[in-house]
Amino acid sequence: MFAYIVRRLIAVIVMLLVVTLVTFGIFFAIPKLTGADPAALYVGKQADPATIEGIREKLGLSDPILVQFWHFVSGIPAGRDYSGGGSSVHCDAPCFGYSFRTEQAIWPVLQDRLPVTLSLAAGACVLWLVGGVTTGVVSALKRGSLWDRAAMTVALGGVSLPIYFTGLLSLAVFSYGLGWLDGEYVDFAEDPGQWFAGLILPWVTLAFLYAAMYARLTRATMLEILGEDYIRTARAKGLREPVVIGKHAMRSTMTPVLTILGMDLGALVGGAILTETTFNLPGLGQAAVKAIGDRDLPLILGVTLIAATAVVVANLVVDLLYAVIDPRVRLS
Repeated sequence: MFAYIVRRLIAVIVMLLVVTLVTFGIFFAIPKLTGADPAALYVGKQADPATIEGIREKLGLSDPILVQFWHFVSGIPAGRDYSGGGSSVHCDAPCFGYSFRTEQAIWPVLQDRLPVTLSLAAGACVLWLVGGVTTGVVSALKRGSLWDRAAMTVALGGVSLPIYFTGLLSLAVFSYGLGWLDGEYVDFAEDPGQWFAGLILPWVTLAFLYAAMYARLTRATMLEILGEDYIRTARAKGLREPVVIGKHAMRSTMTPVLTILGMDLGALVGGAILTETTFNLPGLGQAAVKAIGDRDLPLILGVTLIAATAVVVANLVVDLLYAVIDPRVRLS
C-alpha cells in the first residue's frame, strides 16, 4: 500500500507539470502561432507601443517558450522579479504570475477568493452526497414503489433544470419574495451566522443538481449489486438486512460514486461559475468570468492551474479511498 501511495504521488507531480506546461502553452505559445502578440493581450488594445515593449521585456516573451516555462514554474515556489522597461516588479512566492492590467500579483487574488469557492463546494458536496446517496439507496430497496417513482421523477427534473434557472427561482421566492434570506455573502470570520445564511441558497441550488445525478447513479449501482452472488450468500447465511446493505452492498455501491465525486468536487474547487455568478459570490468562478471579460490572461491562467490541481488531487484522494471501502482493491 505504501508503494502504491508513493507511485500515485509521483504520478500526481508529473501530471501537474504536464498540465502546467499545456496550460502555459495555451496562453503563451498558441497566441504566437496565430500571429497575436501576448504582450498586447496583457495590456489591452489601447496601450501604446512603448508600454507593450516594456511588458514584453518584463515577461521575457522574447525568450524561447521552454525558458519562459521554466521561469514561470520556478517562480511558483521561489517568487519572481519582472524587470524591464526601466522598472521592476517583485512577485512573492507562491507566484502564479502578475497582472499588469490590475497591477497586482495573481496569488493574493486567488487566495482571497478560494475560501468562498471552497465553502460553496464543501457545503454543497455534503448536501448532495447525503441526499443523493440516501435517495438512491432507498429507491433501489423500494424498487417500483411510489417513493421510487417520485424520487426518480424529481431527480430527472433536477438533472434537466439548469442552475441559473433554479438559482434565480430560489432567489425570487426565498430572498425577494418571502424575504427569509438576503443572499449576501459575508466572510465566516466576520459573521458565521450571516456566512451560513448567505450560502444556504447556493448550497441547495448546487446540491439539487448533483444530488439528482448521484441518486440515479446510486440506485442503478445498488440494483446491480443486490443481484450479485455474494449478497445472496450473505442473506443465505442469515445476516440481518441492515448488515447486508450497510456493510456489503454499500461498500461496492460507493466505488462509482467516489469516482465521479473526485471529478465533480475537483471541478467545483476550480470555480462553480454559474452558481457564483447567479448568487454574486466572490469566488474563483466569478473571478474567471471577469478575467475573461477583461482579457486578464495571468488571472485566467492562475484559475486554470488551481482548477487542474484540484481535479488531480481530488482523484488521488479518491484512488486512496478505494482501498478503504473495497478490499478487492487492496488485494490487487
